[in-house]
Amino acid sequence: MERIVITLPEGTRRETATDPNQTLAQAVFLLGLWENVPLCSGLGKCGLCRVRFTSSAPAPRREEIARLGQNDVDKGWRLSCLHPATPCEIELPQPTRAARPRREGRLDARGQTALAVDLGTTTLHWAALQGGKITASGSELNAQIGLGGEIMARLAFSLRPGGGDILRNLVLDQLKLLSASLNIPVDSLCIAGNPAMLALLLGRNASCLASSPYALPLRGGSLERLDPALPPAYLPPLYAPFVGADLSAGFASLVLAPDARPEYPFLLADLGTNGEFILALSPSELLCASVPMGPALEGVGLRCGRTAGPGAVTGFTLGPAGPTPQYFENDQNGPPGITGTGHLSLVALLLRAGLLRTDGRFLADAAQNAATPLLGRLAARLFTAQDEPAFRVNDDLALPASDVEQILKVKAAFNLAFSRLLAEAGLLPGDLAALHLAGAMGEHVSLADLETLGFLPAGLAARTRKQGNTSLRGAVLLLQSPQVRKDLEGMAPPRLVDLAADPELGSQFMQRMVFAHVR
Repeated sequence: MERIVITLPEGTRRETATDPNQTLAQAVFLLGLWENVPLCSGLGKCGLCRVRFTSSAPAPRREEIARLGQNDVDKGWRLSCLHPATPCEIELPQPTRAARPRREGRLDARGQTALAVDLGTTTLHWAALQGGKITASGSELNAQIGLGGEIMARLAFSLRPGGGDILRNLVLDQLKLLSASLNIPVDSLCIAGNPAMLALLLGRNASCLASSPYALPLRGGSLERLDPALPPAYLPPLYAPFVGADLSAGFASLVLAPDARPEYPFLLADLGTNGEFILALSPSELLCASVPMGPALEGVGLRCGRTAGPGAVTGFTLGPAGPTPQYFENDQNGPPGITGTGHLSLVALLLRAGLLRTDGRFLADAAQNAATPLLGRLAARLFTAQDEPAFRVNDDLALPASDVEQILKVKAAFNLAFSRLLAEAGLLPGDLAALHLAGAMGEHVSLADLETLGFLPAGLAARTRKQGNTSLRGAVLLLQSPQVRKDLEGMAPPRLVDLAADPELGSQFMQRMVFAHVR
């Protein structure tokens, strides 16, 4: 049988079988060679899966020339996510890994322990409780990351022969390792996640999520046995095909916590690879919607993107010399990169300065026609990177036009869900008592930046609350209180506003592909 022969950075060689149903990147990932590497997995954006063919390199794709440059392509470098796992000989460079899994706190070996998990498409967050209080917490990349950067790609892999088992075992092993690493038995477990992540974890057939008409593969609100090494896992209720237990848990944290005092109407927006929304008109009148947003808000799939950790830039300020990076926890000691919220900050800064137009394009001839000295200095940082304009932040970081387009797509998706939900309820933005932002955007992002970019209409920032990880907070609450669990299960599910079924979806999305809020 013909094989794939891989030379590792230190010179050792590995071999694996070919599989035309996999990409070459997936074959390398499944060998464990790209553990903790935040791959965009088929988008052809991040460049972290690059390999060098030592002979008979395949014809380059347009994305590879744009990402790698013609010089490297001529030397045999390719993006392995864009080529099938057919016989070849390749060399791997030293991988660029994400920050090491984060862990804080300490557990008492004498106490009972409960574990709350937010199982995201990109990242797994967790909190351990003893005596009803959080005593340790952490986060790490979802172990499936190399098999699909967003939900639909992950689902497509699950439909291949054996694909569902591979995906399930990756996360199941991750949960077992996490539980074992606590060095104390876990007595109870709650896992919140979107319907696709939970269906894959349970080994359910997820084909009903892979193509229209979509349907829920499970309803949640139940205890599920995952593995003898883990206690039964409580899954919060799921509301719609792409509105899952992460949103219901987050909703519980806002309305069912002992200190909750919600004002109606409010909108909860949980934003990550998938955007999930609940519009609460009253305690008993709820609407929900979902929209694909891609992994950009997680810092994945962008030229200089990376997940949060030491060395990651989470925001920028503008000084006389140009943008000044703000680092995650003020720690610059890590691989350079810009998080998703850092990209939002940089794009908003360049919009306000006039270097970016509202259609997402860099201002042509800005250096020659700069209206202000500052704009002239910013324009002097424009250069051409792999045949596209880009803005140079410093020697390590840049913002290419294609990444601005990714941010613009995220904005358009958010704007579409936001405006459609309000229109369905007959509300104007000014009628909202509050907008609660959760997920990847809901902690570090500047609300002023969101208004500048058009995520929010003017004036709403004053009534917007950055809630952080409401999914994890809700999972903790559901472990703490059986009554909250009962109350959540007893609530009538929200009515789905099905954006995917709207024949005008495409045109409405394109109308919002501008850095301005569109009603």
